[in-house]
Amino acid sequence: MTTKIWSEEELKEASSGLEGKDPEDAIRWAVENFYPDLALACSFGAEDVCLVDMQTKINPRVKIFYLDTDLLFKETYDIRDRLTKKYGISPIQYRPAMTLEEQAKAHGDKLWATNPDLCCKIRKIDPLLEALKGLRCWITGIRREQAPTRANAPVVEWDKKFNLVKVNPLAMWTINDVWNYIHKHDVPYNILHDRNYPSIGCAPCTKPVKSGEDPRAGRWAGFQKKECGLHK
Repeated sequence: MTTKIWSEEELKEASSGLEGKDPEDAIRWAVENFYPDLALACSFGAEDVCLVDMQTKINPRVKIFYLDTDLLFKETYDIRDRLTKKYGISPIQYRPAMTLEEQAKAHGDKLWATNPDLCCKIRKIDPLLEALKGLRCWITGIRREQAPTRANAPVVEWDKKFNLVKVNPLAMWTINDVWNYIHKHDVPYNILHDRNYPSIGCAPCTKPVKSGEDPRAGRWAGFQKKECGLHK
């Protein structure tokens, strides 16, 4: 069977056709056009647990993976285990080539506090490259409302950084949409969200957010950095 090569114009047309529709429609489109060569990237945040619930109802065989930086919160591992039990899934773990000890020896202790971009490259971007090998499409939980860097995210796009199709089913959703879905469908979620952590990354780089602050203000506090590099 010949593998279809999607032009950017065709992807724009597909994205336009999914605009205003339910996230499940975008997931179905991805499954129909790319399965088995697609995967859901899961960070176990509020958006991603919604996608896990949706995807397992549409096609439970679609690969789900996560990037284990060795610096995740205990609560993140807890929600991973709860989702695994509830949905019968087996999230695939991708870890950095360097241990924390090797990284400290090569680049100094607590690299995240001195050069967070390099730390993210070693512990997130490089493992993501491994996770995406052989795939033609990946599904993410990014939303336009999350940050100015994501304000123009389409539902479907060509990911120029990683050279595959990227589907963002929740692009149009507000945070209220996310939580309404979680409560309506009884989806397990990271309890750190109840402790003023709207966006959860690595433990050393994520702080609680004060009322009125940007939802990603707790990420890399003290730096201008707002993205780890996965979604640029």
